[in-house]
Amino acid sequence: MAYQALYRTFRPERFADIIGQEPIVTTLKNQIKSGRIAHAYLFCGSRGTGKTTTARVFARAINCLTPEDGCEPCGRCAVCREFLEERSMDLIEIDAASNNGVDEIRDLRDKVKYPPATAKHKVYIIDEVHMLSTGAFNALLKTLEEPPEHAVFLLATTEPNRLPATILSRCQRFDVKRYSAALIIQQLRKVLAGVGAEAEDEALAEIARAAEGCMRDALSMLDLCLSYGADRVTAAAVREALGTTGRAFLFDLADALCADDPARALRCIDEAMRDGRDPQALARELTGHMRALLVAQALEKESASALAELLECTDEDARRYQAQAQKAPGEKLTRMMDAFMRCENDMKWASQPRTALELCAFLCCRPEERLQLTALAERVARLEKQLKNGARLAAPAPAPEEEAPPFDPDEVPPFDPGEAPAFDPGEAPAAKAAAPKKEKVAPARAAVAGQDRWDAALAALGQENRALQMPLTKAVYGGVQEGALVLEFRKNDAMFLKILDNDGKKAAIAAAAGKAFGQELSVILRMQGADGAEKPSREGDPERTETILHAREIFGRENVDLLDD
Repeated sequence: MAYQALYRTFRPERFADIIGQEPIVTTLKNQIKSGRIAHAYLFCGSRGTGKTTTARVFARAINCLTPEDGCEPCGRCAVCREFLEERSMDLIEIDAASNNGVDEIRDLRDKVKYPPATAKHKVYIIDEVHMLSTGAFNALLKTLEEPPEHAVFLLATTEPNRLPATILSRCQRFDVKRYSAALIIQQLRKVLAGVGAEAEDEALAEIARAAEGCMRDALSMLDLCLSYGADRVTAAAVREALGTTGRAFLFDLADALCADDPARALRCIDEAMRDGRDPQALARELTGHMRALLVAQALEKESASALAELLECTDEDARRYQAQAQKAPGEKLTRMMDAFMRCENDMKWASQPRTALELCAFLCCRPEERLQLTALAERVARLEKQLKNGARLAAPAPAPEEEAPPFDPDEVPPFDPGEAPAFDPGEAPAAKAAAPKKEKVAPARAAVAGQDRWDAALAALGQENRALQMPLTKAVYGGVQEGALVLEFRKNDAMFLKILDNDGKKAAIAAAAGKAFGQELSVILRMQGADGAEKPSREGDPERTETILHAREIFGRENVDLLDD
């Protein structure tokens, strides 16, 4: 017989063999015992967590001729053997990724009405159901809502958010959880015992960590490592086979990054590359390591055991995470984690992934090379830490004082008694009273004749034609000159003049103004200053001059531009 992969050889065939999914298993077993079997089930979860496997066990359990404990498939009866050997006509498995058209679902709809050949129920397992097209979902909808009594639909998907609400509402939904590292290690030990092999604890921990909660991935990695290391799997063999690095290496590299030592960090990367490590896998491991350090900072008041449980590592590693997390501020760890996440994604398109990784490590050690606010905040935090530890900043060198010119008695003007002010005995010789500060008074705007009438005309016009009201609020009433209403616009409001500058709108304005002023008026629209009046100059305004000098003193003369009012 040809060799069969471990994840197929050790696939659970009974509910008792399914681990880590106790709520789902308990619910399904109780339904079988009570006979309350629904017509449609939906199993959701990430890849390799047992969705299709659970559906197959359930399909055998509801059709078993001699179930154990009323719910467990025996695996010995004719129906169980047919289902296990995949030769039953009553178990139909459909891969929706390759059979996602309307025709396949119509064919299913035509055949579902026929009763099962040997089993109690005809079971349809539709894997990756989210891949069905919109037309296929519509064709399946009515059948899924009211199938024949003998039909049971078992749907599996990794993306339930892509399923229509009409499909979700017709199914009993079960969310399959990802496996913890402890459960994966436990299952790997059972598999090793079944094949007569053994492995180091660190090796199993490396596989469980690389599997990221996927049992199928873990079994596939173990299969690969068994081929690499014969009957004994070592941690070194796992790293060689998977192209990963150990935690000791990650701690060393993270120490270099936290200490802002690019030379040491680049040497660590060079060592990993010489050992044949994958740059993208290394970036992914560094992202996970920075995440562990952030978690350690967040749980700094917790014990090492609590941190080890959350990070799924040993207590010793948890204490190392806590010690290393104190060497770098949280904003630095966040920035490095974000940098390595981006680097891992960029490596997919980089022609030289190692160079991309080295650049990322260099920038993590040299935040001043990146013009980002996070890097600036990190440098400020580093400076504050130095000041807190007693470091002193070098004071700027004082500007050299200008020497006073030598005193020349010939330059002193002669004293003239006639020019001295008369002495007033009534004046107190003590201190001169402080002069009151002059308050700035805004210049009063000169009233223009007829302003009140124009305001009344504008209000009336706003009630009749709101489209004209907004542009007219930007106009400045310029009076009535020779039977014409003059409206002026500032430079920044030129577009409102263009909006009003047509015969129809001018006629409406003239009609409203004529009623308010009691005479026929035409309308003149123009920019301010277009009448030839000269704009008053502020060159001699002392307040303006003082403001300009103050601005130049603060920002520098080359950075201050003078604009006309």
